[in-house]
Formats: sequence, C-alpha cells, structure tokens
Amino acid sequence: MNIYISGSMAYDRIMDFPGKFADHILPDKIHILNVCFTVNGMVEKFGGTAGNVAYSLSLLNENPLILATIGKDYTSYFDWLKKSNISLEGIKVINEEFTAGAYITTDHSDNQITGFNPGAMKYQAEYRLSKTNPEKSIMLIAPGNLPDMKGYAKECRSKDIPYICDPGQSLTQWDKDSLIDWLGGAKMLITNDYELEMVMSMTGKSKKELLGLTETIITTLGEKGSLISTSGSDIPVPPAKADNVVDPTGAGDAFRAGLIKGLAMGKDMKTSAKIGSVAAVYAVEKYGTQEHHYTYHDFVQRYGSNFGEL
Repeated sequence: MNIYISGSMAYDRIMDFPGKFADHILPDKIHILNVCFTVNGMVEKFGGTAGNVAYSLSLLNENPLILATIGKDYTSYFDWLKKSNISLEGIKVINEEFTAGAYITTDHSDNQITGFNPGAMKYQAEYRLSKTNPEKSIMLIAPGNLPDMKGYAKECRSKDIPYICDPGQSLTQWDKDSLIDWLGGAKMLITNDYELEMVMSMTGKSKKELLGLTETIITTLGEKGSLISTSGSDIPVPPAKADNVVDPTGAGDAFRAGLIKGLAMGKDMKTSAKIGSVAAVYAVEKYGTQEHHYTYHDFVQRYGSNFGEL
C-alpha cells in the first residue's frame, strides 16, 4: 500500500518554569504586559503531524511518504527519519526558513504559554502524485500548509485516490465554502469531539449532512475510545489499556497511524480503529510524540491482550 502523509514537520521545544506565571503577572497592568520567565532548560523533541504519524507507521512496518516542508535546520530531523527508515523523498527543504517550531513553557500549575513559528510550513511541499496507483494508495491530509491541504484533496479526487481529512488545529484558517469543498468526496473525516462540533458550526451542517460529503466520520474520545459513524450506524470502539499515562500529546497522531495500518491490511473499520487505539496507548506512555518504540510482534501481542487475535 502506498501511504502518503501530508502535514507538518516541526520541532517541539519544551521548557519548564520553576514557579507560577500568576505570581509574576500584575492583573491591573495586563495592558502593558512585559515579563520574562527564566526556565530550567529546554528539551527539543521531533514533532509535527506528518512526522508523528509517519513515525508510528514505521513502527508498524509500513513505509509512508511524508509530503511536507522543513527548514534549514533539518539535519537532526533527517538523521532521525533515516534511523526510523522513513523516506525523505517527499520532504522539501526551505533554505530561507527555520523548521516550524513550538516553544512551550509550562509552570508548576501546568499552565502553558506557547509561541509557534510556522517557518518552512508557510511554503507548499508541491510533491505530485503522478505515478500513484489509486487502488493501492491512501492519503492522510493532516494539519499543515493550507494550500497543500486543499490542493492534495483536489488531486486525490482527480486521480480517485482515497483520502482522509484531518483538520485538527488548522480549523481556524478555513472558511465555510473551502471546508465543505475539502470534505466533499473524502473517504473519511477524523476529529476529536470538540473539533467535530467546530466543523458542524463552521459548515452549518449536521453530522448527518456531513456524512453526505464523506463516507465515514471517526470521532476520537480520549480515554473513552472512539466512535465510527456512517449513514447507517454509529459504532463505539473501546480504548486500549495504558499501563501508565505520562503525556497524552501525540496520541491522536498515533491513533491515525494505527487506523491507516488497519486499512492498509484490508481490515474493517472497527478493527482498524482498534489498531489505532493500541497505537495511541504506546504514545501516551512516553513524554513526547516520537519517543515510544515497539516491535511489530510486541504490538500484535498487546492488541491480542486488549481485543483478541488480530
């Protein structure tokens, strides 16, 4: 199966402030805010929607192709992708920009201040699907460069390539007509429950009406599992059991990787979502979005302990 992942490549730069933000912000001076928080240090993690999904797919013995841009500071990320046996073919280097980066500072009360620089993500990947066999291909269009998100949907429709819409944090950038057009003809829409409410509000369409645009809606529900909706039914999918929840960040991307793995194997939608559930718990058990690791044999065993034979 040819698996294409359109989305973002990013560095997550994580910092801890040894105090509380509230102790250093004067409410009556908020209109002239000027503060500096000295942190304990910084940890850099590999991230971005495309990078995260591709990483988990590589653990599941798939060879996804990332369609994204990366900046002039690409060396360490490329080394990591090579180590993970992930192709660099579809990644375009933008030498005038830094890679997209999230700068996240967390205080002792778990409050966060985040700065995000889109950097290279402002540019299109422009990788074309000219040699793709539609019957042996699937694309996930995850949050990234908006013109790429729109363009790849159009290209998939013109070539009859099934594609999955994953709007996520890009939703604030869409207008009503563009979002409806993007969803039209998609194999699937995948969101969490809050994002689904946003999609319905932005499009003015009910869930039933959205299912007139796309075949399936999958709604992730965190620790409650997920819900598969079609025009004929709603199928709840239970979560897999996590040994220890350390960091939920990246669980959604890992779920998508597991879901796509199931589809690539020819499994039905419910089984594919269960594979997604197992992939997600590996992510939540580690701090960071690409810190988990397992062999495919380990994965199959864990799936069996949760859901029976795969």
